[in-house]
Amino acid sequence: MDCRDKILSDDYVDIVVDFPVDILMTEGSDICYIPLGEGYSVIYDKLLTAQNRWRGPYQYRFTPKVYGLMELDIGSTDSKGQVRAAQLASDRIVAQEPFDPTPLISSGILSVQRDPLNLTGRGCIFCCIDTGVDYTLPVFRNEDGTTRILAIWDQTIQDGPSPEELNFGTIFTREQINEALLTEDPYSVVPSRDELGHGSALAGVAAGSSLGNGTLYLGAAPQADILVVKLKQCKPYLRQYFFLPEDVPAYTEADIMLAIRYADSFADTFKRPVVICLGVGTNMGDHNGNSFLSRYLSCMGGYRSRVMVVAGGNEGNAAHHFFGQIPTDLGRLDSYRDVEVRVAEGVNGFIMEFWGSVPDLFNITIRSPGGETIPPIRLGVEGENTYRFIYERTVITVQSVLVEANTGEQLVIFRVGQPTAGIWNFRVSAAGQLYNGSFHMWLPITDFLTADCYFLSPDPYTTLTEPSMADRVICVSTYNDANNSFFLESGRGFARMGQICPDIAAPGVNISTVYGRRTGSSLAAALTAGAAAQFMQWAVVEGNSLLAETEEVRNYFIQGAVRTTEVSYPSREWGYGRLNLRRVFDVLAGVTGG
Repeated sequence: MDCRDKILSDDYVDIVVDFPVDILMTEGSDICYIPLGEGYSVIYDKLLTAQNRWRGPYQYRFTPKVYGLMELDIGSTDSKGQVRAAQLASDRIVAQEPFDPTPLISSGILSVQRDPLNLTGRGCIFCCIDTGVDYTLPVFRNEDGTTRILAIWDQTIQDGPSPEELNFGTIFTREQINEALLTEDPYSVVPSRDELGHGSALAGVAAGSSLGNGTLYLGAAPQADILVVKLKQCKPYLRQYFFLPEDVPAYTEADIMLAIRYADSFADTFKRPVVICLGVGTNMGDHNGNSFLSRYLSCMGGYRSRVMVVAGGNEGNAAHHFFGQIPTDLGRLDSYRDVEVRVAEGVNGFIMEFWGSVPDLFNITIRSPGGETIPPIRLGVEGENTYRFIYERTVITVQSVLVEANTGEQLVIFRVGQPTAGIWNFRVSAAGQLYNGSFHMWLPITDFLTADCYFLSPDPYTTLTEPSMADRVICVSTYNDANNSFFLESGRGFARMGQICPDIAAPGVNISTVYGRRTGSSLAAALTAGAAAQFMQWAVVEGNSLLAETEEVRNYFIQGAVRTTEVSYPSREWGYGRLNLRRVFDVLAGVTGG
C-alpha cells in the first residue's frame, strides 16, 4: 500500500506530531508521513497499531481535533457531504435579492476601494480553506470571463496530480478552470464542486466581483486572486470517537494544517502576499492557543507577507462553557461545585473536557438522572477508566492527564455514550489543598451534537472557538451592522489564561453572499480577510510597508477600530472595537487618533 492509499484509508489514523518522525520509522514500520515544516508532520499509522502506540497520556495530544463550519443554519448533508438539492436550489433563488453594501460601508472597506487609494486587493492572494468553491459563478471571474481563481486543491478527488509532497487530492489550475468555463459542461473538465456553498459564500464576501448581467455584487477585495482548498471530511473512526452526526460537515486538524502549508507555498515575500481565512472552529482544546493547529498558525502568521484571519465562532449563547471556582480555604464545607448538564432525548453521546490549573488537584463524582453514582474519581492520575451503569445504558470513559503535553495543564476528558435524558451532575471537589481553585469545562459545538446538551449554569465568556485564540492571528467576533449591536451567538473572550481576544469585531449578520443572506462568524472573518488583502496591497504590493505580516496588520486594524464611550476596551465581546479600514488610513495620515 503506497502513501496515498494510507492517507485515504479508513484503516489508518491521521496523527499530527512535533518531533522528528525518524524515531518511528523502524524496520517493518507501516507508517508514512507528510512534513509540514516548523517541526511538524502528519503521520498516517495503522489504526490497530496506533491504538497501542499513542495510548495513555499521549492519546489526547495525538488525536486530531475535528472542526465544524462557523455559519448558522448551514443546512444538513448526507453521509458523503452532499447538500440536499432542494436546499441548494433554494439558496440560488434567494441570491436574486438586492445586494446590501452596508457591511462594506460600515467597515470602511468601500471608501478605500475608490480614489485616491484604490485598494481592491490587487496583487494579493486570498485563500479560502473550506468546502470548495463554485468556480462557474461570474463573481469569481474577470471582466473578460476568465477565472480569478489561481488553483483549487480538492482533497476529495484522487484521480489527478497532487500538490508536491502532499500525496493526495487533485490540483486544478487556472488554465484548466478557464478551459472548463468555455465548455457546455464545465464539470466534465474540472469536477470540483462546492456542494454546501459555505466556501463560495466566504470567497464572495472576501473577494467577489460583479455577478454580471447588470446584477450588483461586490466583495471586499474584488481584484485579489483567489486560492481554494476543498477539505475532505474526517474519517469514520473520528466520527465515532466524537459521536459526530453523520450528516454534519467535519474536518480534521491534520487536513487543515496541510492546506495551510499548501497556501503558504503561493506567498512571495515582498511581492505577493497571502491572506488565509479560516471559517471553522471547535470547542475542544485548552482555549489558550496551544493546539497543534493554533501553534502552526502562529508560526506561519509570523512570516512576512502572510496574514491569518480566524472566525471566533458562534458559541457565545450555546451554554456549552462552564467556569467554576472552589474556595481555597481548607475545611470549608462548600469546597465543591456542582456542574449540571441537561441532556435531551436523542443525544447519542458527547465529549466533555475539564481543564484545571496547576498545581490544584480535583475529584469528580458523577450522578446520573436516575440517581446512580460513580464515586469520586481522582483527577490528575494519568490513565483511563470506563464506568457502566446498572439501570441505564450509559457508558462513561474518563481519561485523565496530570500534565497535558501541549499545555502543561491538567486535563480530563469525559466520553459519555448513550446518555440517559435528564440532568447529569458532575460534582467537582478539592483533592487536598487548592491554590487557585478555578476550572473550565466545555461541551462540543452545537453542530456536533445530535440534540440539545448544555450546562444549566453556563458562562458566556471564554467561548471563542479554537483556533481563534492562537498567537499571530486576527481573531474576529461578530456584530450586527444594521444597529451596531453585538451578535448574541458570537463567541466571546478572553482566552482561558486571560490573553486578549477577540482582536476586533466585524459584521456577520444577514450578510449578502452569492447564495443570499447568511449569518455567522465565518462571514465576519471573510470580510476581515478581504480588508486584510486591501491593506496588504497598500503595504506590500505598493511598497509602503514591505515587512508587513499578521501582527502588524492586526495592530493597524486595532488602531483604526471604532470605539464607543459605553464600552471598556479591550472588551470580551468587541475586542478593541469595530473593524474600520478607512480609519486605519486616517490614523496613518494623522487625520484622526487611534
